[in-house]
Amino acid sequence: MRSPYGLEIVERCAGCQRCEPHAFCKLPGPSLRALEAVKYTTLYPRGALLFVEGQPGRGVHIICSGRVKLSATSSDARVIITRIARAGEILGLCATLSGEPYEVTAETLEPSQVNFVRAADFTRFLATNAEASLRAAEQLGRNYSAALEQVRLLGLSHSAAAKLARFLLDLGGAPASNGNGHADRLRLALTHEEIGQLIGASRETVTRLFSEFKHENLIEVKGAVLRLNNRPALEALASY
Repeated sequence: MRSPYGLEIVERCAGCQRCEPHAFCKLPGPSLRALEAVKYTTLYPRGALLFVEGQPGRGVHIICSGRVKLSATSSDARVIITRIARAGEILGLCATLSGEPYEVTAETLEPSQVNFVRAADFTRFLATNAEASLRAAEQLGRNYSAALEQVRLLGLSHSAAAKLARFLLDLGGAPASNGNGHADRLRLALTHEEIGQLIGASRETVTRLFSEFKHENLIEVKGAVLRLNNRPALEALASY
């Protein structure tokens, strides 16, 4: 069934064909049925807030489809985007397990399907499902690695150009070339201001660098579609 946002609604985890490689998507049948008994499925448009930094941790949000940006704000309203979460990830995991407030704000970047599990139900689910507990621990490990990589990006990159190059390379993950020499094609959902918040640069700097990258034929941008025309050159620029 299609939603108003054009998403294919998936109510049952056991029958889901997406099978994302992270978190709870490939749990054994009994564990999936136990998860289905405690989850609440919701569809969100772009720009919806799942939770806000400082809000008491009410539970976890499991992304079924779509992408979510995680951000933190200073007392003088400066914003930094810590990372972009994708389908298969669990959000609010640390806050839910520790009983602390959410550390970041989670906002959808595109129409998304998200499962919510209340904190008490989630802890009981982990206590009775060893495989799920292991997957949750693996997610915490990935979160740590992502935070460390963000620190490396902000602290060890030699220039804003290097940070932008690293962002573009990470955006699509592994090379997407089809073997015929075609450039990588990526979908760019962030504004220049949001990219700046992610790499620690001003919007003006990001706009200038995009123009320079296009002039040097490193990238090509058409609407929301971005092509990496010279991945080796970007990799050289992005090296720490």
